[in-house]
Amino acid sequence: MLRFLAGAVAAFLLLTGAFLMWQGHAEQGPALPAAPPAQSSTPSMVRPVEAPEATPKNREARRFSRADKDKNGRVEREEMLGPRRKAFAKLDTKGNGSLSFEEWAIKSIHKFQGADRDRSGALNAVEYATTAPPPPKKRPRCAC
Repeated sequence: MLRFLAGAVAAFLLLTGAFLMWQGHAEQGPALPAAPPAQSSTPSMVRPVEAPEATPKNREARRFSRADKDKNGRVEREEMLGPRRKAFAKLDTKGNGSLSFEEWAIKSIHKFQGADRDRSGALNAVEYATTAPPPPKKRPRCAC
C-alpha cells in the first residue's frame, strides 16, 4: 500500500512540474518599436577630440631619469658613483677607502653564520634561501 501511495505522489509531482514548465514560457507580446534613425551632424558642429601627445618613456629613459639626480640632462660621475659609495662604505669597516679581502670576508662570514641555524657548518636549501637579497619593493602602477 505504501508503494502505491508513493507512486501516486511522484506522478502528481511530475505532472505539476510539467504544467508549471508549460505555463512558464514567455508569451509573444507586441514587437519592440524600431530604433530611431541615426542623427546626422554637420561637420562644423563636431570637432574631433584629440588626446594630448604622450611622451614615451621606455625603460632606459626611466633608468636615466633616476640616475640624473639634478635633472640637468647629464649623469655626472658623482651621480653614478654615489649609490655605490654607500654600499662600499658599509663593507669598508676600517674606513680607509680601500676594501681588503678580510673586510669583505668578515661580512660574508657573518652572513653565513647567521644563515646556518643548526650550526652544522653547511647550509641546506632552506638555510641558503635566507641569504637571498630581498625582492624589490613593488610600486603602484599609477600615482592616482
